[in-house]
Amino acid sequence: MEYRKLGTTDLEVSLIGLGTMTWGEQNSEADAHAQIDYALAQGVNLLDAAEMYPVPPKPETQGRTEQYIGSWIAKTGRRKDIVLATKAAGPVRQPHQPRHLRNGETRHDAKNLNEAVDGSLKRLQTDYIDLYQLHWPDRSTNTFGRLAYPWIEDEETVAIEETLSALAELIKAGKIRHVGISNETPWGVAQFLKYSEKLGLPRVVSIQNPYSLLNRTFEIGLSEFAHREQVGLLAYSPLAFGVLSGKYLNGVRPEGSRLALFDRFSRYNKPEAEQAVTEYVALARKHGLSPAQLALAFVNSRPFTTSNLIGATTLDQLKENIDSVQVKLGEDILNEIDAIHTRIQNPAP
Repeated sequence: MEYRKLGTTDLEVSLIGLGTMTWGEQNSEADAHAQIDYALAQGVNLLDAAEMYPVPPKPETQGRTEQYIGSWIAKTGRRKDIVLATKAAGPVRQPHQPRHLRNGETRHDAKNLNEAVDGSLKRLQTDYIDLYQLHWPDRSTNTFGRLAYPWIEDEETVAIEETLSALAELIKAGKIRHVGISNETPWGVAQFLKYSEKLGLPRVVSIQNPYSLLNRTFEIGLSEFAHREQVGLLAYSPLAFGVLSGKYLNGVRPEGSRLALFDRFSRYNKPEAEQAVTEYVALARKHGLSPAQLALAFVNSRPFTTSNLIGATTLDQLKENIDSVQVKLGEDILNEIDAIHTRIQNPAP
């Protein structure tokens, strides 16, 4: 396993991080514990969760993912062996965002962040969270596949400096150690950094955004922040919800797979995305790689990637995904990847 610094902190996190959003929906508690045990044995130390998980978010399952991690911590006593990350939901700005958390009170103000942290700590059965992330911005912006900026005038939002001040109090209280953002934009990152420096507030150490062969938009405006400001990427959906494994090509929907079970992930089903996947799958096989390992090795190779958050519903998938850290892509295959990307740019943002 390789390790990289988490922003400006003294924490070293594994290049492969363990995503958990299927736990409690597609995976049982026993599955979750087995995945943690296997991942740690391979050198993975970063676990990433969220208060709204599992996905798709539902009132009857909300919090199960954190509960499964908590029961593993209680059973094993291995809290110090993991870098534990979780997220606070933001306000409902888009139709798919959950309305059931804290009776809809999910703004990024002191009251709601305190309630969110306390709920997560209880479910996780721990006294502190290593990395506490804002799951999506408090304001409306172009995230979750939306490319056009929504341009809403006079929208009521919690000011970023107010949010950072609330997070500073949580750090002082010992409930969280570091702060990260997720589904953010270049403007948002700049604002968080500005108020951190101007007001002496906590500095964001990571940004968790989507990044994959089908969505390289992070490279356009955010990668320079990772480079110059040490706000590294925690890449989510590196396999585009499994699409880049090739298992969904030609309309195939394997029984029990995410796209067979849920219709909310249509952003990865566009014809342009299928065309790109077809080409990436052929490229992987040409070079003797599995399609999943090609896709993950590409994300691993990016200098702005702090950790590549993989997810799996089976231990076989988990093994293949973690083993991608051993795959090093040569200049020839990287050039072939860029040639496909140039022709079919970001078909599933």
